[in-house]
Amino acid sequence: MKDFKLFFTGILFCLSTGIMAQGFRLPPNQKYQKIKFELINNLMLIPVEINGSKLTFVLDSGVSKPILFNLADQDSVQANNVSEVTIRGLGDGEPLKALSSIGNAFKIGKAKNYNQHMYVVLDKGINFSTSLGVPVHGILGYDLFRDFIVEINYAAKSIKLHNPELYSDKPDKKSQTLPLSIRGKKAYVEATVLTEDSKNVPVKLLVDTGSSDALWLFHLPEKGLHVPEKHYEDYLGRGLSGDIFGKRSKVNGIRIGDFELKDAKAAFPYKEAIGFLKNMGDRSGSLGGEILRRFNIVFDYSRGTVKLKKNGNFKTPFQYNLAGIELQHNGLRYIAESIANANGVVQQKDGSFGDVQILFENRARLSLVPEIVVSSIRAGSPAAEAGLKEGDIILAVNGKKIYRYKLQEILKMLNEKEGKRIRVLIERYNRDLLFTFVLKKVF
Repeated sequence: MKDFKLFFTGILFCLSTGIMAQGFRLPPNQKYQKIKFELINNLMLIPVEINGSKLTFVLDSGVSKPILFNLADQDSVQANNVSEVTIRGLGDGEPLKALSSIGNAFKIGKAKNYNQHMYVVLDKGINFSTSLGVPVHGILGYDLFRDFIVEINYAAKSIKLHNPELYSDKPDKKSQTLPLSIRGKKAYVEATVLTEDSKNVPVKLLVDTGSSDALWLFHLPEKGLHVPEKHYEDYLGRGLSGDIFGKRSKVNGIRIGDFELKDAKAAFPYKEAIGFLKNMGDRSGSLGGEILRRFNIVFDYSRGTVKLKKNGNFKTPFQYNLAGIELQHNGLRYIAESIANANGVVQQKDGSFGDVQILFENRARLSLVPEIVVSSIRAGSPAAEAGLKEGDIILAVNGKKIYRYKLQEILKMLNEKEGKRIRVLIERYNRDLLFTFVLKKVF
């Protein structure tokens, strides 16, 4: 199975039923609710309680209604007032059958909505937890951005949901406030792409916190957006309606207001994956988490503004996968560990304790640990040329047994720096094999 990178942008809901008024609210006179989030693969994971069940959601500004899609580790989640609908998202597959549910109680800290509309996808293939290494049960976005002024501090990994009626903006000379256009429950910002032929191309980009990538651009020759000469074909991710393929490259830079990021990563999805976006208007692509995390951001949908301020991530170089390998969780496996136990003490003949000899015996202990497999490999990459294959089970990286590390930590080991030699121990058809390769840049 391919690795899931997170792209939830532009989900289209094919229904015509009316939904009752709803909204998130804070207790009277509470100015804001602060939430800590976990940042994994440029995505913000926040705690959400639905009808009493505690879950984890991705905060996704590209989705119009919450979608619940992975309940594998939950005994039950109540869904109220259910009817069957069809939904469609990015990907080249068919629309999905889902459940539409209204009148649900959502809680995020003390922010509550007792009449939340959501969708429930029952297809077990829609499971983004495997690529993140932690349980993720769904995505939500627009409802929070609509009802609050949302302040995201990527540096501190915290979000403040401000009551718009009690919010007062604090002037900051290091920040810049830009127009934010809201259309179809989604937010767009204007920017400028600096192309390889030194042209400045104005673009309108969907602001998509639910994309782990940096920048998506549509191939629009009439607007001056071409795929750069240096590029490679790749699997870009998984949408609700199937896999997404395209071409990866980089642009000379992207300018957002007065902020400029050089040598930015860019992906150009094939038309088949975005074909259902019939009404793109003047949209040219998407701005994803790898760029957004370089700022601390205040979204104010009610006033149509976004305030940006550089943080400590701003100057971090953009880097493609140096090894060319993607990993994902693939369930659990047993391993046998050798452990030493004190078995006895040899005393002196007179029974006194002076210098003694402690006797040990080795025995095996079975442990249940996550199984990490190769989910995809880039053609021509160091990992591919070394002989690694999709489906290989990773056992160790540079002598470190991987079950002791989180998935994102393992990926970091495999992409530490250009020129580093990597040794990967894998299991294939019940045989242990060792592969060695040197990390190198794509461009």
